[in-house]
Amino acid sequence: MKRYRRIGTLLLVLAVGIAACRPRGRAPRSEPMSQPDVDIPRALELFHRGDFRKAQTILQRVSYQLAPGAPEMAQVRYYLAESWFQLGDYVQAASDFRKVADEFSLTEYAPIALLRAGDSNLRLWHRPELDPSYGETALAIYQELAGRFPDSDAAARARPHVRRLENEFAEKTYKTGIFYMRRKAWDSAIIYFKDVIANYPTSGRASDALLRLVESYHAIGYKQELEEACENLRRFYPNVAKDARSCPPAPADSSATSSTPSTPTP
Repeated sequence: MKRYRRIGTLLLVLAVGIAACRPRGRAPRSEPMSQPDVDIPRALELFHRGDFRKAQTILQRVSYQLAPGAPEMAQVRYYLAESWFQLGDYVQAASDFRKVADEFSLTEYAPIALLRAGDSNLRLWHRPELDPSYGETALAIYQELAGRFPDSDAAARARPHVRRLENEFAEKTYKTGIFYMRRKAWDSAIIYFKDVIANYPTSGRASDALLRLVESYHAIGYKQELEEACENLRRFYPNVAKDARSCPPAPADSSATSSTPSTPTP
């Protein structure tokens, strides 16, 4: 009996010792309240010094504590998106820039956010020959920027990207048309050549696509379509029309210098 009492006493002492060794509970330390007039300049200073992670931490805290309609929110959200971009997370950056452009559309950050949303998608376009989706999204955003804010500095900065993307997509589409043309799959070739003319009329391949369209119509005997394509070729690309052996002679009253629309009719 005494042995059992000793064991019980020993277990009680052990339990008390374990309980004593446990750390006492501490009240969670509350986050300090944000002071936008102090924290935002501090975050931007860190951002411009290249310390994007610390800047992002401060900006996230500020964004949680600001009221939704606070005038500083557009700036905070824009630089949060820019921090993601600088840290290499282009998917998150693209999403956040898009939200800035849509949710703060009347602020100065809307056009630049659209530009950077396009830039983010462009950075994600690693293999254009296989998956054009990010490039197509970038082009669509740049074109939206030109439509919504045509006179902005951001739209001017986007124009070289638009030209590059249009030329790359036109080249890819044109080569697909040539692929079908060489295999005498004329109807498929026509679809791709018309796509170049309709969607990338200012690209370097537009005149080539129209010339190949003429040859395709001639090969399958589409006389009315051939005449229309030849007329467009003479009106828009008179120098190229000289090489169009498939075209019938031009009518006597045809004029290459007449007033014409900005895009040929495929």
